[in-house]
Amino acid sequence: MFTLTEVASLNDIQATYRILKPWLEVAENRATIPETSAAPQKQTTTSALEISHATEEEGQLFPETVSMMNVDSHKETNPSFRCKTHLDYQQYVFVNQLCYHVALPWYSKYFPYLALIHTLILMVSSNFWFKYPKTSSKIEHFVSILGKCFESPWTTKALSETACEDSEENKQRFKSSVAKHLSTSSEEESPSTPMISRSGPKFSAEKPVVEVPSMTILDKKDGEQAKALFEKVRKFRAHVEDSALIYKLYAVQTVIKTMKFIFILCYTLTFVTSISFDHVCKPDEQVQRLTGYSEFYCTHNMAFMLRKLLISYIALICVYGMVCIYTLFWLFRRPLKEYSFEKVREESSFSDIPDVKNDFAFLLHMVDQYDQLYSKRFGVFLSEVSENKLRELSLNHEWTYEKLKQHVSRNAQDNQELHLFMLSGVPDAVFDVTDLDVLKLELIPEAKIPAKISQMTNLQELHLYHCPAKVEQTAFSFLRDHLRCLHIKFTDVAEIPTWVYLLKNLREMYLVGNLNSENNKMIALESLRELKHLKILHLKSNLTKVPSNVTDVAPHLTSLVIHNDGTKLLVLNSLKKMINLTELELQNSELDRIPHAIFSLTNLQELDLKSNNIRTIEEVISFQHLKRLTCLKLWHNNIITIPSSISLVKNLEMLYLSQNKLESLPLALFNLQKLRYLDVSHNGISTIPSEIMSLQNLQYFAITGNRVEVLPKHIFKCTKLRSLNMGQNCITSISEKIGQLVQLTQLELKGNCLDRLPAELGQCRLLKKSGLIVEDHLFDTLPSEVKDLFNQDFNSNSTFGPGI
Repeated sequence: MFTLTEVASLNDIQATYRILKPWLEVAENRATIPETSAAPQKQTTTSALEISHATEEEGQLFPETVSMMNVDSHKETNPSFRCKTHLDYQQYVFVNQLCYHVALPWYSKYFPYLALIHTLILMVSSNFWFKYPKTSSKIEHFVSILGKCFESPWTTKALSETACEDSEENKQRFKSSVAKHLSTSSEEESPSTPMISRSGPKFSAEKPVVEVPSMTILDKKDGEQAKALFEKVRKFRAHVEDSALIYKLYAVQTVIKTMKFIFILCYTLTFVTSISFDHVCKPDEQVQRLTGYSEFYCTHNMAFMLRKLLISYIALICVYGMVCIYTLFWLFRRPLKEYSFEKVREESSFSDIPDVKNDFAFLLHMVDQYDQLYSKRFGVFLSEVSENKLRELSLNHEWTYEKLKQHVSRNAQDNQELHLFMLSGVPDAVFDVTDLDVLKLELIPEAKIPAKISQMTNLQELHLYHCPAKVEQTAFSFLRDHLRCLHIKFTDVAEIPTWVYLLKNLREMYLVGNLNSENNKMIALESLRELKHLKILHLKSNLTKVPSNVTDVAPHLTSLVIHNDGTKLLVLNSLKKMINLTELELQNSELDRIPHAIFSLTNLQELDLKSNNIRTIEEVISFQHLKRLTCLKLWHNNIITIPSSISLVKNLEMLYLSQNKLESLPLALFNLQKLRYLDVSHNGISTIPSEIMSLQNLQYFAITGNRVEVLPKHIFKCTKLRSLNMGQNCITSISEKIGQLVQLTQLELKGNCLDRLPAELGQCRLLKKSGLIVEDHLFDTLPSEVKDLFNQDFNSNSTFGPGI
């Protein structure tokens, strides 16, 4: 047997689950408790059955008379009997028990047990969704997160900030209404005053910015806990919104309880009339022979109380059933698989709180039946605005002015530079570092540039690497007037902020990313028409043609660089419109020949066609029309020969032909009298023509990585040479005339077949040991005084540093 306390414990749940027990569930639980307590009491009343009188075949006798007659007859037949046995009382008890099992209806006997069983089933049905493994884990997780969200300090601070913002908005509305009233009255007083013209919506630096009261700084521990809660809520939502198992299970258990109620009510009402005070008992023949009576009239003295208890039980069942029916109506009448935070959005500043569905929505509906404040506080952790505010608060707390100053460095141009990488936002203290020249923001998806950037008067260059930054109106006005150089790296062209195309004073723009649309047929770059002062445009992408929008800045563009990452550049006709272009780079664009559109660029000074697939350069004859062309870079291609027409490019000063397939140098090449820089390294050249002496202005000559065996003496007549790179060849000797190169500062001879170095190297007074690239054993072949001279120069450089 088990006690009432043990039975009632089946209806108990964890205290934390009370928020998922709405009033209707509580009403059901309150109804089952009296049922549980009434069942054992009913059990004690059913055995109170007494024999009122018995009927013999000849007549009726009271049980006392029957008992006495049986005892007297026994005494007469057995004179030796002397012990009093109370046989009449035992016979009475026997008949009483017999009539209880024969005459009393089964419902009167077993109703207490049925009531107990029904109550236990209802208890299990009510709490089954808390115990079922596939739902209990979700419910437990939800209750745990809900409790932490309710008690989190961030919730209180976020809601208090909302209240402050509401009060500020009310003040602004009041001020605006007063101002409107005053302006209306002034217009009525002076109707002759002309109206102020109003322009369309535009960025304005003079627009006042409403200051929002800053939030109280959270403790670091509270901030980390709030961040963890945002992550938990996000993962829980993604996990629970996939299915509606909890909703379906709750609906099924409610349907089962309702059907159970109908079943109990039907059969209880049917058998309630069978409970009566008197009953007729007709035992079998064996009992009749034993007792001498064929019928017994019995009374159930607890029938009245049992009937009253039964009526009370029916009343409780009816209450329970009405609650179940209302629950079913609530389940199927309202869309419980959808939950809207519309009211929370209206009452707070978190207008981005999303609506939820499925089990997540159902759990929130259940919580609302307990207390709507829970879901309101829970909604704070569903808002991205709230999460961003928390990140901003933690970010500003971590990245102070002093810490940011420690990260400021000097770049190659000796400008102060700050690089911020993978932060949740841009710290406010950044805009207090007013002496910055370059600001780099990388992988900061929620970057916002406030009006405080106007304090950074030295800022000239901004880098946005995978960082679609948003700017305020005042900040945009400052950037529009002061920013000169902008670097943007992106994955999709949609990541480029739209305000970038309105920076009218921008001089340089560097775009790195995919500029093609999805169908790979049209370029998705927006108009550059507003960039009226843009001079340099650098595109590193996968273009098939020059974007048509680039022509918007074509008249004033002076430098265009396209690094195409191996995609074939097919259409270049738009280049003809860039009449002021002085520098053009088309790298890694799979070009087979020099594009004809280039020959229309009469102001072109530098052309770079690096890393293409150019095999022949017969079109070089057309370069004679480009009178200003001074630098031609055709390196890293597949060029086999250099045409003699190269001599027509009279003004050429720099020629890059390294990493090709050249086997010889034409004599016409040495007619370029202005040539100062010649790089033919890493080809298949075997001889250097003696006509190289004609290049009297040559300062840099590189023939590294070829098959040269003999170094002609005529090369030493190029007395202006400063750098001579001849490594990785087959040279066997160096002429003593090398001492004529008095301006030589770099000499590379490593990787040849030399056995000694000429002592005349000592006459090259500007040549230092750091500029002499040879094997150590070759350096040891120099005379000691020459070595001492080189070592002295080397030690002086080591002592005083490279700046001397």
